[in-house]
Amino acid sequence: MTTVISIKNLVKTFGSVRALDHFNMDVQAGEVHGFLGPNGAGKSTAIRVLLGLLRADSGEVSLLGGDPWADAVELHRRLAYVPGDVNLWPELTGGEAIDVLGRLRGGLNEQKRERLIERFDLDPTKRARTYSKGNRQKVAIVAALASDVELLIMDEPTAGLDPLMEVIFQEAIKEEQQAGRTILLSSHLLYQVEILCDRVTIIRQGRDVERGTLDELRHLTRTSITAETQQDPARLAELPGIHDFTSENGRVHFDVDTDQIDGAIKQVSALGIRNLISRPPTLEQLFMRHYGEELTEAERTSGAEEDAV
Repeated sequence: MTTVISIKNLVKTFGSVRALDHFNMDVQAGEVHGFLGPNGAGKSTAIRVLLGLLRADSGEVSLLGGDPWADAVELHRRLAYVPGDVNLWPELTGGEAIDVLGRLRGGLNEQKRERLIERFDLDPTKRARTYSKGNRQKVAIVAALASDVELLIMDEPTAGLDPLMEVIFQEAIKEEQQAGRTILLSSHLLYQVEILCDRVTIIRQGRDVERGTLDELRHLTRTSITAETQQDPARLAELPGIHDFTSENGRVHFDVDTDQIDGAIKQVSALGIRNLISRPPTLEQLFMRHYGEELTEAERTSGAEEDAV
């Protein structure tokens, strides 16, 4: 499988702040790769280095087989970028903006352009200065998907879209992957990443802390078990690897470490199973494994600031 994006030991500093600290990521041809991390983790800096907007301090970065800094003009004809906050030429109509963006790349598929405009319910005759944030996002999404490019780099592309448009976006991304395109998707919508992405990279404080498929990463956290048993399940609480155990009227719920699942299920089975539900860890649980304390602290700080106001 061809590697479309390769980042090895990437370092980028701004004064005394190290935004990227020996960061690593690879994206393979034809995959949808999720890029996760809260604000300030280093996602946008990494994407700007990939786009040739920032020069790395050290490390190796390859994009479509080229150097994103030295070969930026050539590479930008082979990729399309959708930021999370789209700025358009205010006096151009949406349709004109789509065409300009298409000409900066490898050109547009006109039939596909028209289908996407209809699909995303975009009025291309209105001037950009009249558009809402969601409609500006639609312009960038349509221009990217209709462009004749190999790689899509999307940084919070559905910001401002309503839930219906998010579903349409997800359907469109699946179609693009089936057509052979490679997609790097940075999103704060974890369910969206879980639906769309083959592999993910989680970044924390400028470092990659997890990389792999969702199935691979799920081994790093716990599985949720809910069961109804014929016998009293209280003794299950004493098993190794059991967490957040609750039991009432023969119904038990607990989380179990991945390497202890087999033993836990055998013990549940010995009690006589009436009903059993097993849920694998969600991407949100994987994410919170690294960011739970930080996000909780951020919420407390935000709440304190609001109270002060």
